Amino acid sequence: MAMLDGNVTRHCSPTDPPLHRRNTNGGSSSDAARPAIAALIAAANRLRPRDYTIATLLDAHTALTTDQLAAILFTNRVACRHRLRELQLLRFIDTFPYVRPGGARTACWVPGMLSARYSALVRDEPPPTARMLQERRDRVMLSPLLPHLLEVNDVFTGLLAHARRAGTGRLLRWWSERVTAAAYDQRIHPDGHGVWADGGGSVGFFLELDRGTETIGKLVAKLAAYRRFRLDGGPDYPVVFVLPSLARERHLHQRLADTANIQESLVVATTMPDAVAAGRSVAGPVWWRAGHDESRIGLTRLAHEHAKPSPLDSSGPPSMDDPLYPLTLG
Repeated sequence: MAMLDGNVTRHCSPTDPPLHRRNTNGGSSSDAARPAIAALIAAANRLRPRDYTIATLLDAHTALTTDQLAAILFTNRVACRHRLRELQLLRFIDTFPYVRPGGARTACWVPGMLSARYSALVRDEPPPTARMLQERRDRVMLSPLLPHLLEVNDVFTGLLAHARRAGTGRLLRWWSERVTAAAYDQRIHPDGHGVWADGGGSVGFFLELDRGTETIGKLVAKLAAYRRFRLDGGPDYPVVFVLPSLARERHLHQRLADTANIQESLVVATTMPDAVAAGRSVAGPVWWRAGHDESRIGLTRLAHEHAKPSPLDSSGPPSMDDPLYPLTLG
């Protein structure tokens, strides 16, 4: 899939912006950034760690809906809508309307002037102009890839929401397609990568989200890159497919049965919306493992070989990989 996601913000304390770094031209980056810093300082007494978490998530994952943000950061949707509207009035975030497949209307949220400046300052980059942000918002709004992006983000926000609702489990890492590809030297291009921990176990996974727009043969062909990557020392993370229907899921498993060489080196599993609805979360027993019968298991149970050492990913995720890390900064 072509990439629609944005940059990743390295986290810092919201009250301690970087003021005296040097830019690549030899001058102080604080000179160019001073207006952005002033604007952030002016708004700082109205911003909370949750707001900076929203900024970080939007910077890393391009766009999130009201429902996604409500599920992971607010007690209810009304409170979420009220706070997002306040942040919009502050020019901290921006929005546009979106109609989900099936006709449900919602709002999509993207970085606004202040959150984009915050993210740029953390990365020691020049802040974007208003025109640049408007063009970025319009590109996202009009992109044919937006439904795919939001469904990818549904998977990860679903895990965050499950951890919040159930009080168990934790999403230790959520990387976008762009960040994952860069981290692994462009060897693989999943739609996203996560590390989920629950019940004393953990599992890293590479996500492939299918909306039924590609042939089953093309889905199977994607596994060749993962197989080469694993055989060259890449982490032994399952490749998980989210498919739009049980019929398509069964079709994929039929094709996978003819690729024993791939299954010898990869763990591949699938799920689809009806299974997720029954299991209430992608963390639950919703995964059908290739080469096995149609019984479904939980996400962490896919990790039977997760502990194998890998020179490309030899340690667990650092705390700053936590997608909700800014909430811990107080």
